[in-house]
Amino acid sequence: MIGVSTSVRASMRTYEGLRRVWGALTLNRKVTAGSCIVAFFLLVAIFGPLFIRQDPNTFTSAVSAPPSAAHWLGTTLTGQDVFAQIVVGTRSSIFWGLGTGLAVMVVSIVVGLVSGYFGGAVDEVFSLITNVFLVIPALPLAIVLASYFPRGELTVALVITVTGWAWGARVLRAQTLSMRNRDFVTAARASGEKTWRIIFFEILPNEISLVAANFVSTTLNVILAAAALEFIGLGNNSTVSWGTMFYWSYNSDALIIGLWWWFVPPGLCIALLGAGFALINFGIDEFADPRLRRERPVIAAKLKKAVA
Repeated sequence: MIGVSTSVRASMRTYEGLRRVWGALTLNRKVTAGSCIVAFFLLVAIFGPLFIRQDPNTFTSAVSAPPSAAHWLGTTLTGQDVFAQIVVGTRSSIFWGLGTGLAVMVVSIVVGLVSGYFGGAVDEVFSLITNVFLVIPALPLAIVLASYFPRGELTVALVITVTGWAWGARVLRAQTLSMRNRDFVTAARASGEKTWRIIFFEILPNEISLVAANFVSTTLNVILAAAALEFIGLGNNSTVSWGTMFYWSYNSDALIIGLWWWFVPPGLCIALLGAGFALINFGIDEFADPRLRRERPVIAAKLKKAVA
């Protein structure tokens, strides 16, 4: 009976956290705007390739054609349709970015919560490992690791997962240290709850806003890092993604010969998607930090007094 009641409390706590996040999504303008941008790219990634009838890697005679009714975003130096590459590349970039961001967050959650909850020698070992990865520059380490493994999306995802988990783990560890001695955790220990249930069903639901913010920022960093690794040739250049579009346009001197429609569209896609994730992250910060929510009415009141 005690185990059942604890599970119900954990489920209610998780539901309450999700309900509060949903409230922030519908009330905060930044989160709403960012969610619309990200949702647009998700829809393009899911349904867009279904409407592309030609292979984005097919060579045609329409070489270096500017944007027109036949080719909405022009063609490459070898006659490949840029619009088809953008749509198909959106699926690869978005799905691999979200999947890798989720993997990074899982590692961060496990390391951060376990380290903060147990403390002592366990915390010292995990903190040492985390500090090492925080000190080492992530992108140079990712380049070195990617150069030793077969090129492909999976290699890029694994390399980014290995190099990108430390910051999120540090933030969650600090929050867990402040929660492990609170009343609801002490009550769970006294009721005989298992350690893993206390960590993931009692403590984790109370850190859902931090997890959401870290996931959003991590996913954005993952997409940028993946594009950077693919741009320098460490990805699978036979597949279509935003990063490989940069790679081929750079190696074909698109900037020099004036094929701006080859590299500008993927850059705009990355910039817009980054803006969407940033707006979501700003909104979550306002939701998680009460001081940010209180500043707005104060500023508005001061403005009214100044006008009066």
